[in-house]
Amino acid sequence: MAVRQLSIFLENRKGRLEAIARILADNNIDIRGLAVADTAEFGILRLIVDDTDSAEKCLRAQDVVLHLNDVTAVKVNRAPGGLLKLLSALNDTQINVEYMYNLALPLGEDPVLILRFSEPHAAREILRKAGCVLLDEKDLGVKG
Repeated sequence: MAVRQLSIFLENRKGRLEAIARILADNNIDIRGLAVADTAEFGILRLIVDDTDSAEKCLRAQDVVLHLNDVTAVKVNRAPGGLLKLLSALNDTQINVEYMYNLALPLGEDPVLILRFSEPHAAREILRKAGCVLLDEKDLGVKG
């Protein structure tokens, strides 16, 4: 149950994020979730969008440097300890969480985390066995 994520490499300068948002908006692509990691010179914008194929096509047409990654989407119980259940399932393994961020959802819904694991297939199996709810692109409203 992998979800495709766009990882966009950007120079760390004024207007670069806006340019990406404009390209997506001009092509009627909705951003479902995002995270930004930066250094002094560059940043990585990670996006889950409603139409990954179209987003990739229109961004590449504008010479945007990007890479598609497979990530895991996990529904987390919206209560104290919800995240702990997920992390505890992985605690006795050699699997690392490389990064995570959440999707934008209506207030009151259970959060959905996007996670990148060092060993994604093994992590997904462990999470399934622990009773975690894994989601696919269809569950997130992403066009296939």
